[in-house]
Amino acid sequence: MAKGLTKAFKKALWVYHCNSGSCNGCDIEIIAALCPRYDVERFGIKLVGSPRHADVLLVTGPVTRQMADKVKRVYEQMPDPKVVICVGNCGNTGDVFYESYNLVGPINQVLPVDVHVVGCPPRPEAIIFAVAKAWTKLETLEGK
Repeated sequence: MAKGLTKAFKKALWVYHCNSGSCNGCDIEIIAALCPRYDVERFGIKLVGSPRHADVLLVTGPVTRQMADKVKRVYEQMPDPKVVICVGNCGNTGDVFYESYNLVGPINQVLPVDVHVVGCPPRPEAIIFAVAKAWTKLETLEGK
C-alpha cells in the first residue's frame, strides 16, 4: 500500500444518492465526479441503487414536505456505521428557498449531517473531498 493512504482504502465505499428537493445543479456535479475527468470509481467510491448497501448517504437540496418521511426512511434503512453528506447550499441552509412554505428546512433539521459541502453548485473536487472526509469518519466509527 502506498505511503500516506489510510487503511480505509482497503475496501470500497458505497454511496447512495438522495435528492430531497434540489434544482439538480448539485446532482449534475455529482455525476461529473463519476465521469472520466475525475473518475472516483477508480478509488473504490461507487454509487449504489439501494440504501441497504450504502455506507454513505449523499443528500442534495432542501427537504420538502413530501420528501421528509422518505429521507428519514432511507436513512433508517442504511446499516451502521453510516455517514451523511449534505451537498450544496440549499441542503445546508435552504439558500434561496429558505422561506418557502413547502420546505421542512435544511437537511440537518431532519437527519444528523456529518459532512457539509458548500457551493451553488459545489465543484466536483469539493464533493470528492467531502467523501474522503466521510471515509475517514467511517474509519473511526468502525474502530469503536
